[in-house]
Amino acid sequence: MSHKPIDPYRHLDIVLNPNGTLTRLRHTPNTPPSSDPTLPVLTKDLTINQTNNTWLRLFLPRIALSLNPNQKLPLIVFFHGSGFIVASAASSMFHDFCVTMSATVGAVVASVDYRLAPEHRLPAAYDDGVEALSFIRSSNEEWLTEYADYSNCYLLGNSAGGTIAYFAGLRAVDCELEPVKIKGLMLRQPFFGGTQRSGSEVRLENDEVVPLSVTDLLWELALPVGVDRDHEYCNLRAGKWVGKLGRVRELGWRVLVSGNGGDPLVDREKELVEVLKEKGVDVVSDFEEEGCHGVEYGDPQKAKRLIEVVKRFVSPVGA
Repeated sequence: MSHKPIDPYRHLDIVLNPNGTLTRLRHTPNTPPSSDPTLPVLTKDLTINQTNNTWLRLFLPRIALSLNPNQKLPLIVFFHGSGFIVASAASSMFHDFCVTMSATVGAVVASVDYRLAPEHRLPAAYDDGVEALSFIRSSNEEWLTEYADYSNCYLLGNSAGGTIAYFAGLRAVDCELEPVKIKGLMLRQPFFGGTQRSGSEVRLENDEVVPLSVTDLLWELALPVGVDRDHEYCNLRAGKWVGKLGRVRELGWRVLVSGNGGDPLVDREKELVEVLKEKGVDVVSDFEEEGCHGVEYGDPQKAKRLIEVVKRFVSPVGA
């Protein structure tokens, strides 16, 4: 059975301009922050780097306001997905997910708005992830200093956001972040690549959500000009970063890797689990046979399940 070639630009509703910028044609609904105390979760935006126009959105569950001063909540630093090239921390789909997660897990969530490619190619987003951690560390923002347990911090991301969480975490092992102490990474359908096709990429070449032509284009737009998908910003076995996993093991970080069998990225996610195990890192695998890429953003039950997985990981029974 022959398939009509998929135009990745039309699939993504983008136009590549002659000067290397993108025109993003798809309207993505946004949600403004609100510190209305009657809401179950309060939100506010903080500028990280005015020059780079990076910022973060804080999510504070209302229950925090009634806790004893010595009771603080886990801190989850979240990186949104969308292939490094579209969306923001204000996008309603990510805002709503963080609201539900903050309320259900009982955590302060800091959702990072990082620079997008191709206007800002990698490692810009990875650098912004580390800068966000440094910002949190030195911030005088009351929602952080009064309610967040800096010693119980996790990095979470979905899709390209999972990749940012991973590489920001590996960079952070060499940074002075006290009093912030990262306890683990939560990588939901992280986006890795390589010139050698994985089995799931071949099997799901014409996937309706992220066909292979689209993932190839995303990497072409995100990676430095002139490199291929075996570059260290993309291929999880390339470069010096695998060597950092020994430090991750020494620090006692736990790593959650979550994926779905209907996602073309799933075999690379399973490869990541193997790489982590090879390096002696404490890994929690969470794979379901059914489900496409980003399924939790269209299926409330899948979203509920994922948030429960996050909750168990952050607050394990008996901890």
